[in-house]
Amino acid sequence: MAKYSKGSQNKVERAMHEKKAGTLKSGRSGKKVTSRKQAIAIGLSEARKEGAKVPKKAAKKKAAPKKKAAPKKKAAKKKTAKKKTAKKKAAKKR
Repeated sequence: MAKYSKGSQNKVERAMHEKKAGTLKSGRSGKKVTSRKQAIAIGLSEARKEGAKVPKKAAKKKAAPKKKAAPKKKAAKKKTAKKKTAKKKAAKKR
């Protein structure tokens, strides 16, 4: 089964000819279209407005929710050195 109807194919074909001739203009700004992809998009858009059979526009992919980073564990320091210094300080105070 065809994805695009004859009407939509004709619209795209007409848009491509206009683009090659340099007469195809974009919608709001009215600037000359130079991109092949933009010409195809204009043709498909016009076909959709007429009700021709055209697949739906590709949906934007939603970004996966970002996971919170687990807190990083600090490298374990040697406690033996601390204990010795703590004991020495306690001995000096007495």
